[in-house]
Amino acid sequence: MKFTLFRKHKEEAKPQETAQTAEQQKQETLVPAVEPTQETTIAPQEPTLEPTIETAPEPTEPTENPAQIPIEPVQTKQEPPAEPVSKTYLKAMPLKDLSDIENVKNEIKNGNIIILRVTPLANKSIEDVKTAVNQLYEFAESVGGDIARLGEERVVICPKNIRIWREKSPVSTDSLPTSAPTAA
Repeated sequence: MKFTLFRKHKEEAKPQETAQTAEQQKQETLVPAVEPTQETTIAPQEPTLEPTIETAPEPTEPTENPAQIPIEPVQTKQEPPAEPVSKTYLKAMPLKDLSDIENVKNEIKNGNIIILRVTPLANKSIEDVKTAVNQLYEFAESVGGDIARLGEERVVICPKNIRIWREKSPVSTDSLPTSAPTAA
């Protein structure tokens, strides 16, 4: 990369100037080109009132192989860390009364998975079990969770971002084999 510095002198217009003095002035104003790898020191000069004009460096030719061009990483704005992630627990709870539904909802809101045993409430009232399951189903949908039955006595309720895997078994119209003797 080469660059040249030019210095313009403030001169009075003299009609007697010869071609030789103009050539000498031109040589004085040109500064030799400096390679960027060379170290140069500039001696302090006496202050002058003459303006100095610098030219921009010459554009460099692009490299032929784009793989040789260094790539600088892009600085992105980093966001502060989100709320600390708490642990998720799997809890088993009995449903003894309709008032226990609030405890289940609070556990789900805190990110825990609940396996709810409904037998204690079913022994008292089947209608209360239906009411409780319907309320928990609506709650699970409202928070983006999931709910499913586990056998005859249990229900599992999951918080947001946790899904329950459900196996889809093919429905067969064939009769199932049994150990009972067949009539011939």
